[in-house]
Amino acid sequence: MGRLGRREFLLGGVAAAGRPRPNVLVLLPDQWRGMDLGCMGNPEVRTPHFDRLAAQGVALRNSIANCPVCTPARSILLTGRFAHTTGTGVNDVPLANEVVTIAEALKEQGYRTGFIGKWHLEGGKRQPGFVPPGPRRQGFDYWAATICDHNYFKSHYFRDSPEPIPIPRYDALEYTDRAIEFLGQDTRRPFCLYVQWGPPHNPYVAPPEFLRQYDPGRLTLRPNWREGARLGSRQDLAGYYAAITCIDHEAGRILEALDRNGQADNTIVLVTSDHGDMLGSHGKSLKRKPWEESIRVPGIVRYPGGIRRAGRSDLLFSHVDGVPTLLGLCGVAGPPGMQGRDLSPHLTGRRAAEPESVYLQIYTKSEEGEFAPWRGVRTKRYTYARFAERFWVLYDNEQDPYQMRNLAGRPEHQPVEARLDRMVRDWFARTGDHWDEQYDGPF
Repeated sequence: MGRLGRREFLLGGVAAAGRPRPNVLVLLPDQWRGMDLGCMGNPEVRTPHFDRLAAQGVALRNSIANCPVCTPARSILLTGRFAHTTGTGVNDVPLANEVVTIAEALKEQGYRTGFIGKWHLEGGKRQPGFVPPGPRRQGFDYWAATICDHNYFKSHYFRDSPEPIPIPRYDALEYTDRAIEFLGQDTRRPFCLYVQWGPPHNPYVAPPEFLRQYDPGRLTLRPNWREGARLGSRQDLAGYYAAITCIDHEAGRILEALDRNGQADNTIVLVTSDHGDMLGSHGKSLKRKPWEESIRVPGIVRYPGGIRRAGRSDLLFSHVDGVPTLLGLCGVAGPPGMQGRDLSPHLTGRRAAEPESVYLQIYTKSEEGEFAPWRGVRTKRYTYARFAERFWVLYDNEQDPYQMRNLAGRPEHQPVEARLDRMVRDWFARTGDHWDEQYDGPF
């Protein structure tokens, strides 16, 4: 979609009577499984600030990545559109300038906009990582970012000139400082800020004070962990948990800044991640898989001035719904072409129909080259995925929460399999999807 007419459709939104438009703060660590928070039932990982945030809002236990890999997920979380409609189905490809993002939508309403951390929406080589001011920043004005860099103790970022700014410490700490800097500027205007830290994405490292909190020998591997996985030992798990606890600490610093600035009550905070991490479950590593460890991501929403405390919710909430829901809470109409649903009624206590399923898509082979591109659906009860030519997996997540019994192809489950396959075909047709395999750009 082009940018013509953007002002017309954006002016359709109306803020709640007598209330200034809320701020939008999206906190997005990289490669973080949705089950690995204290508030989601993991007693071994320490996430006190995220747990408190969830207690003050809504914890979405069915928060799902539609396309569980970095670039596609990040494009979806900015546009409310499936990745194949914006040309971002794989890593290291650019989000087109003409695609309207949430930053552009809110900027038209007078919002300050800021982006901090890992961008990963450019084509070609990731380094040096400079994105010049202008249309490639997709509506973000304040900028402290790089394209993609997971060398956490020796990284750099860019502001408005091509000279890299070295970060001589764990880079998440620097990005938090920049977020606090942004929040302190012009507190009279509403803001939209995305903070996209690199951890806990591998390598699983963190500052020593956080690593010391986890003894690898005392950690519990998930029941579906398999011996011989390339990643996923207790040492990896300890580093991953340590990185999560560090990010939790940094999120706490940002939340404290909101309190100091008097912005907390009127700020929508969304916490999520671009995808999960297999970490040895089912003998697999990283992402791009249909299993829960890959597709399920954190989902926390807090907005004291606009939504009720609800504790845990089983609402199906996927990445593509993020932008429509945030704009809905802001009282701002979204651009034509958005494919997600505004689920804000469910957060504000109004009656509305719930999504029946979440559409899942991967357009390239898995990291190990083991699996071809696939499509699927996740419902509240089932996970189903298929390749172009055949069924692949079917799990009953109520009866089998660790997805250890594949029911695909079993005669007694054929009616369920057929119903879920119809859902996939319906999503495929409705979104204009295609089976053409794509390839990641050069690194």
